[in-house]
Amino acid sequence: QLQLVDSGGALVHPGGSLRLSCAVSGDSLVNYDIGWYRQVPGKERERVSTISKAGLRNYGDSVKGRFTISRDNAENTAYLQMNGLKVEDTAIYYCAAATSLFKLVNSETVNYWGQGTQVTVSS
Repeated sequence: QLQLVDSGGALVHPGGSLRLSCAVSGDSLVNYDIGWYRQVPGKERERVSTISKAGLRNYGDSVKGRFTISRDNAENTAYLQMNGLKVEDTAIYYCAAATSLFKLVNSETVNYWGQGTQVTVSS
């Protein structure tokens, strides 16, 4: 059974940076496409970014140019580097893994989830 552990969330000022980590265990990261989602209370879970097994990256319009997704298959860890953080980036961020990239398009088809890590951007 694949397990994902999210970490790295914190309170940060607008304009600041954070790096989220997603540590994978139970299987090799090379077998999965990875995504990051975020959710605020009362709203649906929003797809932030995905990275395929081959390293192909995709970003939501609201984070393009500010966030960078990456993966280190040797370390079985994925990352989300967040720069230029805005108040509206405040959310719980979840790592997701799926056996096929199309399963990351919709949160309902994701195979595995991390437990989430809180990111708060506030002055």
